[in-house]
Amino acid sequence: MLADLLTFDFLRHTFITGLLIGIIGPLLGTFIVVRRLSLIADALSHVTLAGIAFGLFLEKKTAITFITPFYGGMGFSVIGAVLIEKLREVYKSYQEIGIPIILSAGVGLSVIFISLADGFNNDLFNYLFGSVSAVSLTDLYTIIAISVIVITVIILFYKELVTLSFDEDHASISGIHAKHIHFLFIILTALVIAATMRIVGVLLVSALMTLPVAAAMRLTKSFKQTMLVSMLFGEIAVIIGLVTGYYFSIPPGGTIVMVSVVILLLAIFKNSIFSKINKGASFHE
Repeated sequence: MLADLLTFDFLRHTFITGLLIGIIGPLLGTFIVVRRLSLIADALSHVTLAGIAFGLFLEKKTAITFITPFYGGMGFSVIGAVLIEKLREVYKSYQEIGIPIILSAGVGLSVIFISLADGFNNDLFNYLFGSVSAVSLTDLYTIIAISVIVITVIILFYKELVTLSFDEDHASISGIHAKHIHFLFIILTALVIAATMRIVGVLLVSALMTLPVAAAMRLTKSFKQTMLVSMLFGEIAVIIGLVTGYYFSIPPGGTIVMVSVVILLLAIFKNSIFSKINKGASFHE
């Protein structure tokens, strides 16, 4: 496989992309989980699917070629993020209602555009569940740019994001522009989902942003530790998923998710065993 990595450009593009999304997915996912916004990733992934289907429709039915499924998905994801934020303002007492509204709209648009694009095909299947050969050089450059933006923003606004994640009211009182920071955060989420879909698949992308974080939370004692360990778990899942996808000719998305599930189960099991041991030791004392 190492020889093939040196020989085939598409494999290098895929593995570089995989290493990047293994970092930025759990990195942003830590904030999403702490803020109890895990479902927002599902909502935006369905909107992204609508954008992908829209791009496929344009490719097949019109002469418009500059809006590819990848960039169509990215555009729809950002629009969906903006609409969720607007709905939070409309329904101030029920801010979470914006998530199912956008999710439902994404599903509806996906069905319409998939039908107009003559239904499911191999391209759409790759977008749904990921592929080891789907990342072009242009896609790679775009994903690198998104990764740089995400990491830079989190470094620059780390304190504000942490404060906003744990106590939004305190953040506002402290002089933090909570509205602007949250808007920036949700746009970053949309971009990460769009970047991650090439490897993991749009229907499974939320798993990479939540499962490694859930596993890390069982083993760590601080926010920074959770962030770092979740990125480690994300990288392990992505690398195993890509290797198995290459050797067995299967979409890597499913394997990435299942490896993440196994890591989560091991973390829960390990934590439970140590809890029982500590209780037993305390009892004997």
